[in-house]
Amino acid sequence: MPASIPRLSLRDELFLLGHDDDTGHPHVHRQTLALGLAGAVLIDLYVAGRVTLDLNDDTRAAGHQRIHPHVDRPGGDLIADAAAATIRDAHPLLRRWLRGFSDDLYDRTRAGLFAGGILRQHTRRRLGGLMRADTYLPSDSRWAVIARSRLRYLAAGHEQPNDHTAALAGLVADLGLTHHLYLDDDTPAMTSRLKSIAAQHYQPVRDIIAAVDAAVGDLATAAYR
Repeated sequence: MPASIPRLSLRDELFLLGHDDDTGHPHVHRQTLALGLAGAVLIDLYVAGRVTLDLNDDTRAAGHQRIHPHVDRPGGDLIADAAAATIRDAHPLLRRWLRGFSDDLYDRTRAGLFAGGILRQHTRRRLGGLMRADTYLPSDSRWAVIARSRLRYLAAGHEQPNDHTAALAGLVADLGLTHHLYLDDDTPAMTSRLKSIAAQHYQPVRDIIAAVDAAVGDLATAAYR
């Protein structure tokens, strides 16, 4: 990877993949993407050794494990550090924490990417300049291209999955973003392939991804009530 391109967090890469590069429009509902972003934050905390989850067993439904703090060391990422603080104070249930922490996470993630120069604001005026619409576009398309390329190489079997990319594969598949990777393969087959890659991850990461999927399902069910 070129030295000029920083390594983004799992949350930031998922945000970029969740939007159209040219229009800035989200590919899925913002609340759905926000749940995925919350899962990405938690996965990064787990992989960094900052949190743990209860062992999953048959006595609890998926996503009802508690999250526990493990190593209390700020990492310099304001959103991740805020997430760790909520876990340190409450030891919350996994799915409940995803719903609560995702509440304004879309806006906070976008603001962080904008402050870091990864997104730029683009203003469009309509109706003779009377209406203003602000969108956020990547300042450099390479960030999303790099993430897509890693997933493409994994799906084709050219690379072994690392923790970061395997988790990204699972979140992309569960959020319905596979089609927007712009791959030529059959989308259902590619989604299955990405899920199988994610299934090689640590059990707690698989549990987090499953809890995101369940929380997204809860969101869809609530919309029809």
